[in-house]
Amino acid sequence: MKLSKSFRSQWFCAVTCSFLLALSAAPAFADVKTRDKGQVKFEGMLGTMMRMFGGKALAEGIVSTSAVKGNRKATINDLTGRIVDLGEEKIYELDIKKKTYTVITFAEVRQKIREAQERAAKEAKEAKEAQKEGEPAQPSADGKQVEFDFDVKETGQTRSIAGYDAKQVIMTVTVREKGKTLEESGGVVLTSDSWLGPEIPEMKELAEFEMKYWKAIAPETALVSAEQMAAVAAMYPLIKPAMDRLNQEKGSLKGTPLATTMTFEGVKSKAQLEQQSKESSGSGLSGMLARKMMKKDDRPRATIFTMSNETLEIAKTVEAADIDVPAGFKMK
Repeated sequence: MKLSKSFRSQWFCAVTCSFLLALSAAPAFADVKTRDKGQVKFEGMLGTMMRMFGGKALAEGIVSTSAVKGNRKATINDLTGRIVDLGEEKIYELDIKKKTYTVITFAEVRQKIREAQERAAKEAKEAKEAQKEGEPAQPSADGKQVEFDFDVKETGQTRSIAGYDAKQVIMTVTVREKGKTLEESGGVVLTSDSWLGPEIPEMKELAEFEMKYWKAIAPETALVSAEQMAAVAAMYPLIKPAMDRLNQEKGSLKGTPLATTMTFEGVKSKAQLEQQSKESSGSGLSGMLARKMMKKDDRPRATIFTMSNETLEIAKTVEAADIDVPAGFKMK
């Protein structure tokens, strides 16, 4: 069964929400209903790929309403909706305009993700063999051990988000080859700019639901697995360990993330920059063409993609209709 375009588009909000809100595992507290705006922006070749099916949602972000009650969570926006039932292990995809819905099982999603990962790995290998200019090349993870550098800083800045006072905390995770500096080996830098509000029990329940859902459909990659993330991970293998480390570290922070922007950057190694310099310094026509082509590829550090999410409203009451297929909708 083929995953629909609506499912792929909603991944952006689902991954953003699950990754940014996920805290350490905690017991459920109460029902919760939120309104959020999430956006993912890819750069370079990845951006071109994602824009092919991301559309307006990718360019402007998505404002969605999410409701959690028991084993069910519904996420709905103006065009699409999705209801996840952990007990049934089913996903209900809604087409709001056509008033129709389809049903996908967790098993079908897991199969599609495995297929996407295999396909993405193959495409990434082919892309590296004929790498396009302008892409921040990543060091190969083949047989190499990596080390992490972690930094957390409270800026002292505050703002009001969804009616709560929030403070700014910036976390940075650097992944590089063991025994080498970032400049020597290249690597990935993940910066998380978060605004933390007070402890909100209802938001912990939302995070717990997302944790269970993503572990259920893709335990091997936990919170960040999806068709698109399979492509990202295949092209930039150090992204996943960076995200894993961030998850570990943020569990020690006190407060609820109400707004977060994460920036993923690729850093070229010293050897890659030297090779690039040689290729662009040749003489004659070929050298001129090389310099022109390499002009956009002279940055040692470049953004791969960014993810942002902000909670606009939080409510503590959820009606049965909030988590069910709307009346009048027909199953395809």
